[in-house]
Amino acid sequence: MSPFLHYEQRGAVVTLTMNAPEVRNALTNNSAVDEFVAAVDRINADTSVRVMILTGAGTVFSSGGNVKDMKRFTGDAVSSAEIISWYRSGIQRLPLALQRLEVPSIAAVNGPAVGAGCDLACMCDLRIASTQASFAESFIRVGLIPGDGGAWLLPRVVGMSKAMEMSFTGDAVKADEALRIGLVSRVVEPDALFDEAMALAARIARNPGQTLRLTKRLLREGQHQRLDSLLELSAALQAVAHKTPAHAEAVNAFIDKREPKFGDA
Repeated sequence: MSPFLHYEQRGAVVTLTMNAPEVRNALTNNSAVDEFVAAVDRINADTSVRVMILTGAGTVFSSGGNVKDMKRFTGDAVSSAEIISWYRSGIQRLPLALQRLEVPSIAAVNGPAVGAGCDLACMCDLRIASTQASFAESFIRVGLIPGDGGAWLLPRVVGMSKAMEMSFTGDAVKADEALRIGLVSRVVEPDALFDEAMALAARIARNPGQTLRLTKRLLREGQHQRLDSLLELSAALQAVAHKTPAHAEAVNAFIDKREPKFGDA
């Protein structure tokens, strides 16, 4: 079986391409989750990486779960306990992995993002959409709930009311509507999607890598911590940032009235 993810690094930017267009880049009944977990571990361990871009091969970003494979859960052959275990050891490892990804992530959504595919886009920090993209929290259409963390992810991106509308109807949201509700930050023509994602990644990657990771950690923690707790963490992480070579270079460059040269800092 061919790898599900194609891993490519250009400078400080890693691109992960879901490369199973024959199954519309489905995320279950294959090695997708294991490969995502391994890719996150690889990126976190590589301090030369500052940004990750995620996209899909073919005309679909991801169709989510393999619905045909779910037929085996409808009979008596598989118990409820086994289904719970299947989710815990399978698709639910995906949001946990991307939650601990240390570098900023950009979803370059090239086509429909359906069910878990929609949630996968929401697992990334930023989203850019092709005009051919659409987003559907469509679990209800097949008699299911979002089993992959979508009920936690989607409201944080589009707000509770819109998340409920998408979840209760299963209706697809086209790219222009996704832009209006804040699901994506920009919409571009299909042939410009990857270049736009790379340009955004380059603007992020020109900043110091260690500080990017600290900034992302602080923003993530801010989603659930009290202000006083976050201020304590901010002070601790700022102490780390003050001692980095990148900060020293930035201060010296400011005093010398020149552009900083962060290199691998």
